[in-house]
Amino acid sequence: MPAKLNVLFLCTGNSCRSQMAEGWARAIHGARLNPYSAGTRFRCLDPRAVLVMREAGVDISGQRAKPLEALKDIEFDGVVTVCDRANENCPVFPGTMKRLHRDFDDPPQLAANAASDLEALGPYRRVRDEIRAYVATLPESLTAPN
Repeated sequence: MPAKLNVLFLCTGNSCRSQMAEGWARAIHGARLNPYSAGTRFRCLDPRAVLVMREAGVDISGQRAKPLEALKDIEFDGVVTVCDRANENCPVFPGTMKRLHRDFDDPPQLAANAASDLEALGPYRRVRDEIRAYVATLPESLTAPN
């Protein structure tokens, strides 16, 4: 069996989208990937992200938001930026790793003016499902030639 690929999901805050991607990668591809997530300017793990992932059967409550520097000793096979701002500010990584980008909407921003907590969960659920579909294409996307 080939070695597991180390993959980093990078976002600005590491509070929602990258955390969801890490959780999905572990749930879907745990035998093939070692998923990590970090933020260029990290914040706390978003409780609504935890809630909607739990609804989908994936527990990310044990994950923690962290800065990219916290993972500096890990050699990544792939880095996936999940928002445009992280893509624009993504540092250069040494080695032969593959870099992928997919911009997902920001659920906290979309839910900011929601009339209720129930309404606020809608964008989180939609983005959760979009991230799941994207992560399902890994690790093939990481190992495909450029």
